[in-house]
Amino acid sequence: MTVERAPDAIIPVRLPSGHRVETYHYGTADEVVLLLNGGPGLPCDYLREPHLWLVEAGYRVVAYDQLGCGRSDKPDDLSLWNVARYVAELDHLLDVLALPRVHMLGHSWGTFLAIDHTLTHPGRIASLVLADGAGDVPHLIAELHRLRASLGPETVAMMQRHEAEGTLDHPEYAAAVTILNYRHVCRLQDWPPSLRRSLDDWNMAVYGTMQGPNEFTFTGNYSTWSRLAEMDRIAVPCLVLCGLHDELTPACSMRMHQRLPRSEIHVFPNSSHMPFYEEPDAYRALLKGFLDRQRI
Repeated sequence: MTVERAPDAIIPVRLPSGHRVETYHYGTADEVVLLLNGGPGLPCDYLREPHLWLVEAGYRVVAYDQLGCGRSDKPDDLSLWNVARYVAELDHLLDVLALPRVHMLGHSWGTFLAIDHTLTHPGRIASLVLADGAGDVPHLIAELHRLRASLGPETVAMMQRHEAEGTLDHPEYAAAVTILNYRHVCRLQDWPPSLRRSLDDWNMAVYGTMQGPNEFTFTGNYSTWSRLAEMDRIAVPCLVLCGLHDELTPACSMRMHQRLPRSEIHVFPNSSHMPFYEEPDAYRALLKGFLDRQRI
């Protein structure tokens, strides 16, 4: 069960560009867990609610709606949607919120952001959790093609035809994506309200510019992103985790684990991309154990 709790504080942060980003704060502990949500362009509701139990475990939880989503400003400027700008945004938030060192937890796209930020500003991170992520998008694309192939050659050919013709709103294409989502994004029959809220408010202009039209088709501006060659420079303790049925597959997690000098890895056997919803008890035990060992 997710926790429905109002933030103890909602603090707007003004970026150097003048845009406003909304941040959400829970608890008052010195140990801070900063959540970086997936997407991109996805409000943080779906990630922050299933992590609010961390407050009772002795942590302060900070989350934010990245520029372009949720309650933050949504400028109509496609040039803003790139990894480097989001890294600069995150570093500015840490400065303004006076968070010198944090335990950073990135989920999905948030792992790409966390990796780049840690490589750019290594002294700001006490520990790193890379949840359901990847360090090499070209390898991820190959894995997504493998998952799509499980639908059968006729269905894959149908999807490729619609992608070539630009008819992604066709019902048969949408049906194939829905099957993949229930296999590899969240395997629960009924998706939690906080996840639905985020999905219903997804800024597809951001998502389409950076990733593509859906979770299984990469055409955006970070489709060539890879940091595996540099990840051995990340010296902080790292927890790499994923679901056995994850769209960002165990093979993606294993590649990161092999490059990170101080990492541990866990694969949740009954989860896809949302183990904090799909196996919450096991997820909480794993995350708490890791964070407790890394207290500043």
